[in-house]
Amino acid sequence: MRDTEDMEAEAGFDDGDEPSFSDPEDFEDDISDQELLEDVLRDRPQEADGIDSVIVVDNVPQVGPERLEKLKNVVQKIFSKFGKITNEFYPEAEGKTKGYIFLEYAAPSHAQEAVKNADGYKLDKQHTFRVNLFTDFDKYMNISDEWEAPEKQPFKDFGNLRHWMEDPDCRDQYSVIYESGERTGIFSNDAKEAITVEERARWTETYVRWSPKGTYLATFHQRGIALWGGEKFKQIQRFSHQGVQLIDFSPCERYVVTFSPLMDTKDDPQAIIIWDVLTGQKKRGFHCESSAHWPIFNSLFLQSMGLLDKKSLKINGIKDFSWSPGDNIIAFWVPEDKDIPARVTLMQLPSRHEIRVRNLFNVVDCKLHWQKNGDYLCVKVDRTPKGTQGVVTNFEIFRMREKQVPVDVVEMKESIIAFAWEPNGSKFAVLHGESPRINSSFYHVKNNGKIDLIKMFDKQQANSIFWSPQGQFLVLAGLRSMNGALAFVDTSDCTMMNIAEHYMASDVEWDPTGRYVVTSVSWWSHKVDNAFWLWTFQGRLLQKNNKDRFCQLLWRPRPPSLISQEQIKLIKKDLKKYSKIFEQKDRLSQSKASKELVDKRRTMMEDYRKYREAAQQMYQEQRPLRLQLRGGVDTDELDSNVEDWEEETIEFFISEEIIPLGDLE
Repeated sequence: MRDTEDMEAEAGFDDGDEPSFSDPEDFEDDISDQELLEDVLRDRPQEADGIDSVIVVDNVPQVGPERLEKLKNVVQKIFSKFGKITNEFYPEAEGKTKGYIFLEYAAPSHAQEAVKNADGYKLDKQHTFRVNLFTDFDKYMNISDEWEAPEKQPFKDFGNLRHWMEDPDCRDQYSVIYESGERTGIFSNDAKEAITVEERARWTETYVRWSPKGTYLATFHQRGIALWGGEKFKQIQRFSHQGVQLIDFSPCERYVVTFSPLMDTKDDPQAIIIWDVLTGQKKRGFHCESSAHWPIFNSLFLQSMGLLDKKSLKINGIKDFSWSPGDNIIAFWVPEDKDIPARVTLMQLPSRHEIRVRNLFNVVDCKLHWQKNGDYLCVKVDRTPKGTQGVVTNFEIFRMREKQVPVDVVEMKESIIAFAWEPNGSKFAVLHGESPRINSSFYHVKNNGKIDLIKMFDKQQANSIFWSPQGQFLVLAGLRSMNGALAFVDTSDCTMMNIAEHYMASDVEWDPTGRYVVTSVSWWSHKVDNAFWLWTFQGRLLQKNNKDRFCQLLWRPRPPSLISQEQIKLIKKDLKKYSKIFEQKDRLSQSKASKELVDKRRTMMEDYRKYREAAQQMYQEQRPLRLQLRGGVDTDELDSNVEDWEEETIEFFISEEIIPLGDLE
């Protein structure tokens, strides 16, 4: 009690006074109710007349009393997953339902969710639901009969988005991040020295990505993604997604998907967002429980971002899946479940027809590897055969272009380190074994139903395979812990063209043409010797580029060629006709000195041309003055005033030669 009295005395009031908790007269509260009570205000009851929670479902089967209860159970099962249904009404006429019903939810948000997800739901072959909010009928009834033209939007000219394809020397471009991410540059590749195209400080906060056709450069920022393009790399679009970490483009570059691990809300899913590249609009958002795999989709959506047939692909126990690069086919595998074997399934979409199912036994794991054009699918199957303790690996090769999709099996007795398909062919390469006895094997999938081992190199220092984008050539690389050992291989005859080393190399990147390859040591993985080296496809070192705290190099992709296969064959046939031009250009670029000399002569020639044009213009401007000074006689032309000419003959002595007569005898 004594302590309480002391506290009251210290507070400055006695028993007779009530404490005042009011704010001073000049106090200004700068915290809004929305900031202070956001979670409470979100759940507060909203003022409504009740019909905001009602939906109308059309194209419902017309049934009699004997089937009405079954219909209600089906409807409840479909629509109750969007929220609690508090009331339902089935209008009837002449002993049957009328084909439409009314459902009332506990909250307007549940009704909106039902409209968004159930509209277009296919109940059976004759009945596809059309779902609308009850309030929409008033909205549609009040639409004006007079058409108003939409407001014309100003055209934004970003320049030629494919200007780099017009380079007269056909140079490819690449992006480089260095100085630990502080600077980003775009360079044109040249055999002698890289040419700077654009360079900026703090262009991105983490890393960059090119779009599949090279049209856009995406930079990452805490608040979202920005797209850049055109000759001067102007900002074309931006997408606000707080904390974004991963992105992926659609193959046609029309859409981009972004992922952020930050928490999203139940009412507004935004962990994964699909955006329209041209308009910048958000097309759809998704929740995400785990970011272990990217991309993280397991459902198929139409161009309108609606779920295909309003149904997900429900596959119990699915472990992994992969899209075919060339067809609307999805491959997935399901592990064993008690007595049910594991299986790999190829499904055609949108029909959902299973075109091939392969049962597998004693499976530990599977990996799906598509060939670039979708001609083949390799399923790497790890098994534990009965009676053994080790793991055995098989390659199940699906021939996608043949009838009934036949499957060939390649058995491997050693552990697999790496596998890779030839991009535009029917060969694949495998690294297998244990260090230091790592072997590289090359196989060819033939049309006669056989898979032949072409060649095997033993004792290789490699843990990665990098095929040229055009096929035939590849690099076997021992990255990071293997000290950057490099082997350049021509698979047409399986010859080792060159063996080299880039110490502590962490990355290998082929250019789009397959003529050059870059090896690099990234500051993100190794803090010293950061640089990137440029090689020919044959393994001849061209450049060593040491960039301070170099981080990342990415080649700019090229769009698909507009030249047909017939035209390509014709060009190859007549290649000798163009070879002289190419050889001349190569000779001019053989040394830096000759290049500088040619540039100097070109500059001098251009200066002379400009001077000559200026002199000719001045000469024409002074013509009236010349006529005036010469009494109207035009002396600009050699044949002018011929009638006034006077002919005069002039003779002059040139030389004399004396020959004695005795010399002639």
